[in-house]
Formats: sequence, structure tokens, C-alpha cells
Amino acid sequence: MITIKNLSKRYGDILAVDDLTFSVAPGEVLGFLGANGAGKSTTMRMIAGFISPTAGEISVCGHDIERAPVAAKSCIGYLPEGAPSYGEMTVAEFLDFIADVRGLKGERRRERRAVVVDRLALTPVIDQVIDTLSKGFRRRVGLAQALIHDPQVLILDEPTDGLDPNQKHEVRRLINELSTDKLVIVSTHILEEVHEVCTRAIIIADGRIVADETPAALEARSRYHHAVSLRFDRLEQFSAARREIAALPDVADLEADERELRLTAVPREGKNALPAVSRLITQHDWDVPELHLESGRLDEVFRRLTRPSAALHDALAPTPGSAAAEGGAQP
Repeated sequence: MITIKNLSKRYGDILAVDDLTFSVAPGEVLGFLGANGAGKSTTMRMIAGFISPTAGEISVCGHDIERAPVAAKSCIGYLPEGAPSYGEMTVAEFLDFIADVRGLKGERRRERRAVVVDRLALTPVIDQVIDTLSKGFRRRVGLAQALIHDPQVLILDEPTDGLDPNQKHEVRRLINELSTDKLVIVSTHILEEVHEVCTRAIIIADGRIVADETPAALEARSRYHHAVSLRFDRLEQFSAARREIAALPDVADLEADERELRLTAVPREGKNALPAVSRLITQHDWDVPELHLESGRLDEVFRRLTRPSAALHDALAPTPGSAAAEGGAQP
């Protein structure tokens, strides 16, 4: 179990993490979501004992991260953002170094080294210098060092950021496998990650928790929950359906994609427009090669929960004639 109570982190006048309280139980895969600069990585670093909180308490497997750091960290495998390592070392040298740091010796050391090399398919690059590896293999090496001591808790900060689709699939498959006997926290801004690996999601904005639910419950908060999406092959049928579906009493809004010949009927709150849409399709004998009921769109919920307030937006808006800076570094 990880327990976080009233956790805050301040950098000068900037409050990066603001009074977070939550817990994570064994068997959970928690997705920790937020826009860039929301406080995700700062929170992960505090849980891992990499930086100290300004206020609050962190308990990992019953050990306070501040009062018993060695005991707490022995339970944690941590993959920082970008999977940093010592680039001049070979993969073998780096894993041996991490084994030394973790105090692994004798048969246990040989066994755990062999397990992570096999599980992460590192044999082809075991004697290769890390700086010469692809991003995918560097991320595998980072996961190997996090797993070598067989920790109860895995903290993975942006584990698939920058990877190609095949590499992302491999990492997500591994996370799913590991979650059967470990507690896993995945910090990410990639929303598809939530669908692939997470059983629960916490969304933070400006350092504060704005949602803590299952992915399905978050999707149910979307205006597209139970929206009806249908695609046509013929323009005349698309045009006729556009008029008739928009007039249905259970439809609050109709979105039309003329290039794809796709309609999305957004239902009124608490309504389901699928029966009425289906009746129209049957009545007019429309050719509809694709029809499905949406569960909701996590990206729409995420944007709504993490966008600045109107007042903050106005305060940050550039004055006429000023040079508006795009982005900006945040802790």
C-alpha cells in the first residue's frame, strides 16, 4: 500500500503540488494524469524519495519515505522520465552497478539479473554501450534496473513517451504482466495509456486532484457518453440522415464530418438516442457500414477538467501588442 497525506511541494513562490491525499492498493494500476507542468513528475519524485516534500506524509509498504528512506526505497522500483542511465556503460555493466546499489549478492543476484535480461529481451544488446541503443532498448534497460530487485511497488514516469507504436505496445504489455503481483503507478499525459493499462485514474491540474475514478467512470462524464456514431457510403443518404437525426428529441447535438461522411449524435443528458437512430436507418433503408455506441471520450473530459478557469485565462492572456510567450518551463 502507498498512502499519501496532504502532500505539497513548493519551489519558491510556485506551488507545484498542492495538498494531495490518496492511497494505492496492491493489484491496482494507477494512471496519474495531467497536462505538462501539472505536478505529475514532482509527485512521482517525492513518492520515490528522490526529492523531499515541503509538507505532508508518504508511506510505502508501511515505511515513511522521510523517516525510513532505505526501507521504503527497497520496496520501490522507479523509472524516471526519459529512463536516464550512465550512457558510457554497457547494459551488463549498468545492471551490475544497479545490483550493487540494491545489495543483491550471490545466487539471488544472478537469478534476478537473468530474469530481467530475459523478460526485457536484452540479450542481443547486453554488451552494447547504452549511448548507442535505440529509445526502445534504453527504455527496456530503464525498466530492467527498476525491476532487478523484484520490488513490490513500481513507479513509472512517462514510460512510453517518445516510443514508436510497436515499442509502446511492448511496454504496455509488460506493465499489464507486472500488475498481477505489483502495485503500479504510471505517470503519463498520453490518454490512450489509461485504456491500455490502468484500472484507476487520478487527474491533477495545477498540483491538485480534480478527478479520481476508474477510466470507465471518467468516460461516463463525457458529453459523448452513449453518443451514436455512424458512417455512410453515399452522400445523399448522409445529407438526409443529417436532417432527420438532428430533429430527434433525444439528440442534443449532431456533429457532421463531410469528408468521412460520418455523423455523431450527442444525446441529451440521461437519454440514449440509439433506438431512434436505428429506427430511422431501418425506415429509410440507409446503407450504414459502421454504427457504434460510444462509451465516452476521455480526452474531452481531460480537457474540461484541466483547462484554466476563465479568470485565470483572462489574467494570463497577452495584452494587445505584447509578445505572447508560448509555453514555458515549469517544475
